[in-house]
Amino acid sequence: MEASFGKIFTVRETREKVFNTIFLLLAYRVGFQVPIPGMSAEFLRGGNETNPLFGLMSAFSGGQLGQTTIFGLGIMPYISASIIFSMLTKISPTMEAVAKEGASGQKKINQWTRLATVPIALIQSFFVYTGVFLRDPNMISPEMQGSPVLLGAVVIASLIAGALIVMWIGELITEHGVGNGASLIIMAGIIASMPVSFLQIWDTPEFWSTLLFIAGIWAVVVYVVVFMHKGARRIPVQYARLTRGRRVYGGQRHYLPLKVNMAGVMPIIFASVLFVIPGVIFGVVGWERAQSVFSDQTGFVYVSIYVAMVFTFCFFWNRLMFRPEEIADNLREHGSFIPGIRPGAKTAEYLSSVLTRLTLVGAAFLAIVAVAPSFITKGTPMPPSMQYFIGGTSVLIVVGVALDLVDKLAAQLVMRNYEGAMKEGGPGWTKKEGDD
Repeated sequence: MEASFGKIFTVRETREKVFNTIFLLLAYRVGFQVPIPGMSAEFLRGGNETNPLFGLMSAFSGGQLGQTTIFGLGIMPYISASIIFSMLTKISPTMEAVAKEGASGQKKINQWTRLATVPIALIQSFFVYTGVFLRDPNMISPEMQGSPVLLGAVVIASLIAGALIVMWIGELITEHGVGNGASLIIMAGIIASMPVSFLQIWDTPEFWSTLLFIAGIWAVVVYVVVFMHKGARRIPVQYARLTRGRRVYGGQRHYLPLKVNMAGVMPIIFASVLFVIPGVIFGVVGWERAQSVFSDQTGFVYVSIYVAMVFTFCFFWNRLMFRPEEIADNLREHGSFIPGIRPGAKTAEYLSSVLTRLTLVGAAFLAIVAVAPSFITKGTPMPPSMQYFIGGTSVLIVVGVALDLVDKLAAQLVMRNYEGAMKEGGPGWTKKEGDD
C-alpha cells in the first residue's frame, strides 16, 4: 500500500487531480478572509467568536455560521438541497422515475439541486442575520447601524453569493479533483478550526495534559469509527446458470454487502438540527429553565431524547434508502437468489430482518459516539470548536471522507496499472490471432 501511494505523484493524471484538489481547497479557505461589507473594523481586528448556537452546525457545513465572512454558510445550503432531493427520489414516484432515467435523469436532479440551493441559502442567511448580527451590534460598523434594511440586504446577498461560490468550488473538485467536493469541503472546514483552538489554550498551564488527553481520545474514537465504518454483513447471492449452445454462463456466487453504519452521520445531523429549534424557541419566549434542559448535553432528559431521536432517524433513513422489496425484485429479475431463501417475498422478509438487526447495532454505535464525548470533555478547558472536533460527529465525517479519498486514489492507481498492463508489449494479456 505504501509503495502504491508513493506512485501518486509519478502518474501525471493523478498528480494533476491531487494538485487541483489542493488548489481549490486553498481557494475555498481564502473566502474566509473576505469580510462581509458593513462589518466593524474594530470587531474584525479584535477577533470574533462563533455564536454557540451555530457551533455544531458549522461542523456540519464546513463553514463558520455566525462569522462575518462571505463563506459563512459553507456548503450547508447545497448539502440541504441534496438531502431533500435524495429523499424525494425515494418518496415521490415522479422523482423516482426521473432518477431511473440514467445519466440524463441524474443531470436533471443535479440542476434542480443547484436551483434549490438559492432559496435554502436565502432562508439560512436570513436566520444568520437576525440571530447573530442584530443580537451583537458590535459586529456592525457605525455607518451601517442606522440602516438595518440595507445592512440586511448586504449581509444576505453576500452570504448567498458565498454559498453559491462554495457550491461551484465543490463541483469543480468533484469533476477535476479527487473525491467528493462537498465532503472534502466539510472536512477542510472542520480541520481548519483546529489551529485556532490550540492557540486558545496555548498559554494555559493545562496545555500539554490537554494535548495528550485529546490525542488519546481521538485515537480511540478514530479506531472505533474505522472499525464500524468498514464493518458489513455480506449476504451471499447465487447467480443462476444459463446454457447457450456449448457455453455455460453465470453460476457464480457474489456477495451483497450491507454496512453496519449504513446511515452514516445523517441521523446525528437530523437530531442535532431538531435540538437547536427548541432551544431557540425557549430562549425567545424566555423560558430559561426549559432552555437549560436542552442546552445541558450531559443531562438525563437531553441524553434520553437525543438517543431516541438518533435511533428513530437511523431506522427512518435506512428504511428510506434501502428497500428490501426492490432489492428482492431486482435479484429475481436477474435470475439471482440467496441460497436457502426462496425468491420474492421470502427474500424481502429475510433482507428486512437483516436490515433491522444491522440498523439496531448501527444506531447504538451512533448514539454512543454522539453522546459519549460530551461526558468525556465535560469540565476540561477545551474551547467549543475543539470539543466538536473530538465529538463523534466530526470524527465520523473526517474519517469517512479520508477513507473515501484513499479508496478513490487507490482506484486511480489500479486503473493506471490496468491500462499499462493492457498496452502492447506490456506484461498483460494481448489478443492473438485465432483467439475467440
